[in-house]
Amino acid sequence: MDTKAIEGIELELLLEGIFQRYGYDFRHYSRASISRRVNHFLARSGKEKISEITSRILYDESFFQELLEDFSVAVTEMFRDPDVYLTLRREVIPFLRTYPFLKVWHAGCASGQEVYSLAIMLMEEGLYNRTTIYATDFNEGGLEKARQGIYPLNEVKGYVDNYRIAGGLESFTDYCDAHYGSVIMNKALKKNITFARHNLVSDQVFGEMHLIMCRNVLIYFDSTLQERVFKLLNDSLIRGGFLCLGRKESLRFSKIDGYYENFAESMQIYRKLPVES
Repeated sequence: MDTKAIEGIELELLLEGIFQRYGYDFRHYSRASISRRVNHFLARSGKEKISEITSRILYDESFFQELLEDFSVAVTEMFRDPDVYLTLRREVIPFLRTYPFLKVWHAGCASGQEVYSLAIMLMEEGLYNRTTIYATDFNEGGLEKARQGIYPLNEVKGYVDNYRIAGGLESFTDYCDAHYGSVIMNKALKKNITFARHNLVSDQVFGEMHLIMCRNVLIYFDSTLQERVFKLLNDSLIRGGFLCLGRKESLRFSKIDGYYENFAESMQIYRKLPVES
C-alpha cells in the first residue's frame, strides 16, 4: 500500500474520531478541501503525519478547538460579490416589502461581514426595524468575532468600493467607527441580529424564513452532504421565500430543484414556488 493510501486511511480515522468524540461531522466534507486544511494544521503544529495529532485531538479538547479554527472557512468581506447585493436590493427587496415582518437566516456567517452588509441594505431600504436576522455558524470563535463586529481598518477601502457597487445609498463610514487601526460596526446594526451556533451538518430546521443566505458553504461538502443541507434549507424557507447561494453553487440537479424557480440565475438567487408544483 502506497503512502497516499495510508494517509487516506489516517484521515478517515481522524474524521471518524472527531465525530465520535465531539459530534462534529466532517466525514462528508470534500476530501480535497478537508485534506488541505488538515495539512495546514499539520504544518502549523510541526507534525508530518495525521496519526501524530489524532490521539492528542481525542484527549485534548483545546487542541481540537485549534483544529476546528482551521476547518472553519472564513474567507469573507463586506458586500462580497457586490452585484449579488445589488440584485437583492433591486429585485428581491420589492417582494420582501410585502410582508409585515421578515425573518432572515444567514447560514455559515463566519466572522459576520456579510451579515452586517445585509443589515445595512435592509436599513437603507426601510425594512430593518421589522426584520430579525439569525446569523449562524458552527465555529464559536468566528461567531464571537461576528458579535463584536470589529474589523481591520486596512480592509475598509475594499468594503467602501463593494458598498458603492452594491448600490449603497449613504456613506459606508456612516455605519462604523474607527478606533486604533480597526473599525467597529454601529450598535444600531446589531440590535436585530441574533448570532447563534448552528451546525448545518447535524442540526435541525431553523424556522420559517423569508430569505436564506447560504453563500460559499456548500462548495466544501460532498454531494451526499449537499443534499442533506439543501433539504434543511428548503424545510426552513416559506413558500415564496428566497434562497441565495454562492456564485459557484447551484440547485441544479439537486432533489429540491423542482420546488424553485431560477429568480436570478446568474446570481444563484432562487425563489421557492408559492404553491406546490
